[in-house]
Amino acid sequence: MAQIHFIDVTNRDGVQTSRIKLSKFQKTMVNWYLSKLGVFQSEFGFPFSDHEYHYIQGNLALKAKGAFGTMILEGWVRALRGDVEKAVAAGCTDLNLSMSTSDLMLQLKFRGKLDRAAVTREMTDAVAAAKEGGVRTVGVNAEDASRTDIEQLIEFALAAKEVGAVRFRYCDTLGFDSPRTIYDRITRLAEAVRIPIEPHCHDDLGMANANSIFAAQAAVDAGVDAYINATVNGNGERAGQADLLSCILAIKYANGLQGYELGEQLDLSWAWKLGNYVARSYGLPVPIRQVGIGANAFAHESGIHADGALKDRHNYELYDYELLGRPEREEEPTGRVITTGEYGGLAGFKYVYEQMGIIFDSNEQAADVLELVQVANGHNQKPLLPDELRFIAEHPDEVRTILTTSPWRSQARQVAGGIQQAAAGGR
Repeated sequence: MAQIHFIDVTNRDGVQTSRIKLSKFQKTMVNWYLSKLGVFQSEFGFPFSDHEYHYIQGNLALKAKGAFGTMILEGWVRALRGDVEKAVAAGCTDLNLSMSTSDLMLQLKFRGKLDRAAVTREMTDAVAAAKEGGVRTVGVNAEDASRTDIEQLIEFALAAKEVGAVRFRYCDTLGFDSPRTIYDRITRLAEAVRIPIEPHCHDDLGMANANSIFAAQAAVDAGVDAYINATVNGNGERAGQADLLSCILAIKYANGLQGYELGEQLDLSWAWKLGNYVARSYGLPVPIRQVGIGANAFAHESGIHADGALKDRHNYELYDYELLGRPEREEEPTGRVITTGEYGGLAGFKYVYEQMGIIFDSNEQAADVLELVQVANGHNQKPLLPDELRFIAEHPDEVRTILTTSPWRSQARQVAGGIQQAAAGGR
């Protein structure tokens, strides 16, 4: 039977959200938490963007040494040969290539410069470049798929499959679909093309979670795997997109979905840490009603509800909060507190690590890690959490790469200018 998998796009689509950002180190920690949760793949960044270079290199190195388990790191690029070639040069072995497909966007976004045939040619050339570069898995994204003529979408997907794409991303870019329309359209697409489908649903009309579930059902019912795209806490462009935890819990507990099989063994005991880490990193409070991790997700006040929950939690709770790694209570110390960070010294640093059970072999080794902790604290502009401190100590070389920043274009101009000056001096 076909299965349902999850691709998290927090580090690509999520960070495109206006007004909220993640640092490169925070993005790395999100990848680590996602790998602990057990998702199939993280769309971890933009390998054609110069400012992502060190982050991409560091995370690929972490993947190579096993820090992210079996989770795939997949880069997002535009369906342009130049983007693909830069991603290949950066070492990416898994890519998703994106191209707008609706007539509306061809007219209003491309201003008539590309027609239907041209966008297909651009896409197939980009896929060919990826295959030539040794990319292992290539997915093709149809931006604004929900407003694309279905026959045109099928033709576009068939062309992608023919040149080597292994998955097709159906982007409900503006949240235009409803559960019924997306089920019908995905059914036609899957039956015609016979390729795994990635539902990528935005929440402009509040239906991203439902649309993602119906789209996944349609793909599986048609006999192909589904790869739901989602973000942690549903953050994304404009009104957001499908929430990772909501979609996972729906498939596991919603009435009528018990027959659908998940492709990975997910460890939901990491859900609480993941959701709260992303919220803290964004600087956004977790909404009180957030599925699974909101303050009120397991709160009861109504007399009837409180009485029922006290007699047996399952009267008013579909699943247990312990399942999500959610603690009974959290307490902050109120006496003496020693922290380490941007302005910390060696004594306090070693004390903090000793409390976590980490002892350094020498003061020199400790000083090297302290330097990384100081830079990471300045990089994040937030106190470092125990998981972050442990991660830095366990992967210092990769963290050093991730924390490295250099303005590539300015650097290139400076080098070019130096060469010109040297040449002029030689004359």
